[in-house]
Amino acid sequence: MEELKKNAEEFLEAGEENLSKKRYNVASSDFFKAIVIFADYLLYTEIKILPKSHNQRFSLLKTHYPEVYQNISSLFEIYTKSYNFHINETETTKIKEYAYELKTYITSKK
Repeated sequence: MEELKKNAEEFLEAGEENLSKKRYNVASSDFFKAIVIFADYLLYTEIKILPKSHNQRFSLLKTHYPEVYQNISSLFEIYTKSYNFHINETETTKIKEYAYELKTYITSKK
């Protein structure tokens, strides 16, 4: 499952690149994908389930990691807003910061 962490790192890198170019919607998508992959890594390493959808992921997180669930759930609203509307740097930064926070959380669990 180290492949998951590699994939998340790639999305973090892409998010940083897009953020530096002020492409906030794309950057937020990249950072949110990193969050999702880190969450999947957490779930797989702890409870041996790799979620197949956002609904399954959110349900598992709500049960096993309620604080992570709360954070991701609130950021999911910003992420989905970016489908139809332009989001700003502040919103993108919130997603970015949590991506790195979750990365730190899962790496500190080892």
